Amino acid sequence: MSRWNDLDLETEGTGISKPLSRQVNLLGSMLGQITREQIGEDLFEQVEDLRVLCKRADREDDPSLRDEAADRIADLDEETITQLLHVYTTFFHLANQAEQQEIIRINRERARRSGPADWPMGPGSSNGEQNGKPRTESIDAAVASLKEQGYSLDEVVSLFEQLDIQPTLTAHPTEARRRTVLRKQKRIAELLSTLRRPDATPAERADTLDDLHAQITLLLGTDEVRADRPTVREEVEQGHYFLHGPIWDTIADIHRDVQHALRRHYDATAEIPAFLQYRSWIGSDRDGNPNVTADVTRWTFARQRRDTIGHYLDELEHLRDDLSLSRRQVAPSEALLASIEQDAQEITLSDEVRRQYRHEPYRLKLCYVEARLERLLDRIDETHVENMAADYTADDLLADLDLLAEDLNQQGFREAGRSGRLHRLRALVKTFGFHLAALDVRQHSGVHEETVSALLAAAGVEADYAGLSEADKLEVLEAELTNPRPLVADHDTLPDPAAELMEVFDVIRAIQAVDPNAVGSYIVSMTHTVSDLLEPMLLAKEAGLGDVADGAFQCPVDMVPLFETIDDLGAADDRMETLFTHPVYAAQVEGRDGFQEIMLGYSDSNKDGGYWMANWALHKAINDLGIVCDEYDVDLRLFHGRGGTVGRGGGRTSQAIRALPPVVHNGRIRMTEQGEVISFRYALPDIARRHVEQLVNATLTSTAEAQQEETCEKMFVDKVSTDSDVADLMDRFAAYAMEAYRDLIDDGTGPGWRWYTRVTPIEHVSRLPIASRPVSRGGGVDFESLRAIPWNFSWTQPRYIVPGWFGTGHALSRLLDEDPDRLDTFRTLYQDWSFFRTVLDSAQREMARVRLSIAEQYDALNESGPSFHDTIKADYERAEEAILQITGRDALFDSNPVLKKSIRLRNPYTDVLNLLQVELMARHRATEDESERETLSQALLLSLNGIAAAMQSTG
Repeated sequence: MSRWNDLDLETEGTGISKPLSRQVNLLGSMLGQITREQIGEDLFEQVEDLRVLCKRADREDDPSLRDEAADRIADLDEETITQLLHVYTTFFHLANQAEQQEIIRINRERARRSGPADWPMGPGSSNGEQNGKPRTESIDAAVASLKEQGYSLDEVVSLFEQLDIQPTLTAHPTEARRRTVLRKQKRIAELLSTLRRPDATPAERADTLDDLHAQITLLLGTDEVRADRPTVREEVEQGHYFLHGPIWDTIADIHRDVQHALRRHYDATAEIPAFLQYRSWIGSDRDGNPNVTADVTRWTFARQRRDTIGHYLDELEHLRDDLSLSRRQVAPSEALLASIEQDAQEITLSDEVRRQYRHEPYRLKLCYVEARLERLLDRIDETHVENMAADYTADDLLADLDLLAEDLNQQGFREAGRSGRLHRLRALVKTFGFHLAALDVRQHSGVHEETVSALLAAAGVEADYAGLSEADKLEVLEAELTNPRPLVADHDTLPDPAAELMEVFDVIRAIQAVDPNAVGSYIVSMTHTVSDLLEPMLLAKEAGLGDVADGAFQCPVDMVPLFETIDDLGAADDRMETLFTHPVYAAQVEGRDGFQEIMLGYSDSNKDGGYWMANWALHKAINDLGIVCDEYDVDLRLFHGRGGTVGRGGGRTSQAIRALPPVVHNGRIRMTEQGEVISFRYALPDIARRHVEQLVNATLTSTAEAQQEETCEKMFVDKVSTDSDVADLMDRFAAYAMEAYRDLIDDGTGPGWRWYTRVTPIEHVSRLPIASRPVSRGGGVDFESLRAIPWNFSWTQPRYIVPGWFGTGHALSRLLDEDPDRLDTFRTLYQDWSFFRTVLDSAQREMARVRLSIAEQYDALNESGPSFHDTIKADYERAEEAILQITGRDALFDSNPVLKKSIRLRNPYTDVLNLLQVELMARHRATEDESERETLSQALLLSLNGIAAAMQSTG
C-alpha cells in the first residue's frame, strides 16, 4: 500500500469513522499521486501548502494564516489557479463518494442487525449480533409498529391501498455536474464498495485499486463544466438515466420489502397496489423555458413509451427463462389455454417458436406478450402521436401477467407469483405503465391570460379581456366554458405565445388519446386569482381536450394551482373555497371523482418572505387547505415544490412529512426531486432504496396516526398548537424574521441588492451552463425576475447561506426581549412540536455550514456603497445564542455529530476553493481585456462547481 501514501489528509483527527477515514485517505493519496504524475510536483506542493495554511488558520483561530494563503493565491497565474480548482474539486467528488459509501455501510450494518435470529444463513451483523428489531424508518419497522398497535393484516393492506406517493423529477438547474462526471463517480463508488468486501482476494483488491487509480486519473482529466447548456432532450435523457436505472430497480425492491414485512409480522402476503409512482416535468415544464416546445413534449412522450416497452421486453426475456414449467409436469388452467388460443388468432409466431414451446405454455404465453409489445414499438412515431394508438394497453399487459400469477397459484406455485421475476414485473407494470412517468405540463398564469385574451379578441367576444376586473373575467369565462362551440377555427392564425400554447394543448389531447395516464396534471404557476385556474380550462376546451356535458366542461387532466408567494399562500384556502363553490369548477372537481391536487412553492415563498415567514406561511396554508377540502368533501393531494437546499424547502423528506398537519395526512402526497438531489438520492441503488423506504415509512405511519380518533380531534398541527397563543407567537416570530430579511434585500432596489450583486458570484452563476432554462423570468436581471435557484446558489457560494436561516436572530432576540418567559415556551415547542423542531433544526444545520470568516473575504470585494456583512454576522450571533438557549446544547447542531465532523473535515479544503474564487472575481472585475475576462470566466465557472461539490448543494 506504500504506492498510495503520497498525501496525508489527517482525517483521523476529525473524528470520522475509521472505514470512512481509510477511504478518504486512500482516495486523497491516489489523487495526490496522480496530480504529481499528470500536472507536476510544483502544483502538488501548492495544493498541500494552501490546505495546510487554511487548516492551521482554522485550528489556531489565526486569520493571518488565511490571509497568507490569499496572498499566495494572488501571486499565481490563471492557469495554475485553474489547475488548483480542478484538483480540489476532484477531491470533493471523491470525498462525496466515500461519504455515500459510509452511509451505505452504516445502513447495511443496521439492516443486518435487524433480522430475526432464526433466518437461514444468519442475517445478523458481522460480529454475529442481532437484536431482531426492524431497522428504523424502514417498511419493516412501519408494519411492525402497526402490528404492535393491533392492526390486522386487512387493515394494514387497506392503509397501503390509501397510499399515493408520487416523487416528481424536474430539470431545475441545480445539478452542476456533467453526466460523464456522474458516471465516473458512480464507477468509483462501485469500486469503493468492492474494496469493502471481506471475501476479496489479494489479487482482486489489487485489481480494484488499479481500476480506482485509472478512474481517478480519467476524472481529473475530464472537463468539469459543460461546453454548452444542455438541450431539453438531453435533460430528458438524464431523467431516463435514473428512471430506467436505480428507480426502476428500487420500485421492485420496495414492493418485495412490503411482502417480506407482511410475511415476517403476519405470516402472510397480499396483493398491494402501485402505492408509489413517479412523475416528471422534464420535457413538459414550460414556465419560463422557451426551449420546452410542443415538439419536445411530443418527443418526450414517445421516447418514454419506447424505452419503457423496451425495458419490459428485457424483463420478459428473463421471466421466460424462469417459467419453464411443462404441461407434462403441471396442468395449465383453461383460462390460460384459452388466452393462448386467442393470442394465436391475433398474433403470428414463427413455426420454430411454437414448436420450441409446444410443451411449455407459460413460455408460449410470454412469447405472445413479447410479440404484442414489439408491435407497439413499431408504431411509435416521435412526430405524430396520433399514429401510436394501440389496442394493447399497459392494463392488458398487467392482466396477462396476473393470469400467469393466478395460474401458478392454482398449480401450487403461489410464491412464484408473489416473489421473483413475475412479482417484479407485475410491480413495474403497475407502477410505470407504458408511460414511465406521467408528465405534468406547467405554464405561468400570465401566459394563459395572454392566450385567452387573443382567443376572445379573435372571436369578437371581448376586445380587452386582460383589462377586465376579476368579476367580469369570471363572467366571461363561465359563459365560454358552458358553450360547446370553439372560439377560433384555426389556432395557427393566432399570434404567439397564443398559437404556441394552443399547440401544446393539442399535443396533450393527442397523448391522452394514446395513453390517458401519460399526462397527469396541468399546473398553473403564480396562481393569484380564481380566473387563473379557469383560463387553462378554457384553453383545454378550445383544443378539444374534454367536452361540455350537461352544461359544464369536463377536462380529463387535473387542473392544479401553484401558490408561491406569501400573499398567495395566505389566501390559498379562500381561493380554493371560491373555486369549489363556482359551478363550472365544481363540475370539474366532481368529474375528477372529487379529487383536487394543490401545489405549494417552497422556493419563491422563501425568496419573497425569508426563511421563517415562508415556513410558517406554508404550514398554515397546508392546514387551512386541508380543512377547506375536508369541508367540501374534496379528496386532496398536496404537491410540495421543494428544492435541495434548506432555503428552498430541502432537508430530509421523511421528517418534513411527519411535520405536516394531521389534517392532510391522508396517504396522498407529491414532492419534487430536483437537480443534485436526484443524483444524491438515486445514483446508487442502496441509497435510492433507503430514501424511498423512508418516504413510505413516514407516509404510512403518519396516515395511520392521523386516522386515530385522538389525533383527528387535533385539527391544527398537534397538541401544542391547539393553543391560539402559539399561533399568535409564530405569526409574530415570522413577521419579525421577515422584517429583518426584507430590510436586508430592500426589495431588490436599494443598497442591499447592490451589495449582494458585488459580493456574491451571481453574475457568474447566471452563466453556468447547467440547464436549458434561463436563470431569470423574462430575461430580467433584477430581484423580482431572478429565480429562486440562482438566488440560493449565489448565497451558498460565499458561505453566507442567507435563505436558510437569516432573520432567526432578529426575531428570537426581539421576542425574548419583549418577554423573557417566552424562552420556556420555545423550549416546550422544540420538545413537543415536530414542525417547530424541524424548522429550527434545519436553520441551525445551515448555520453550522456558514463560514463568516470566509464570507468576509467576499465582503472585501465591495469597494463602494454600504456593507451588510456586519448585519448578517450580528443576526447569526443573536440566532446562535437564542438557539442554544432553546435547545440546551453547547454548540450548533450538536445533535448531529456526523454532520459536524463532515463539516470539520471539509472546511480547510472548501476555504481554499473560496479564496481562489474571490481572487478570480477580483481579477475579472479589474481587467478590461476581453480575452482575459473569458479565461477568468471559465475558471470562475469551475470554481462554482468546486464549491457546489464541497458544500454538496447548489440552489
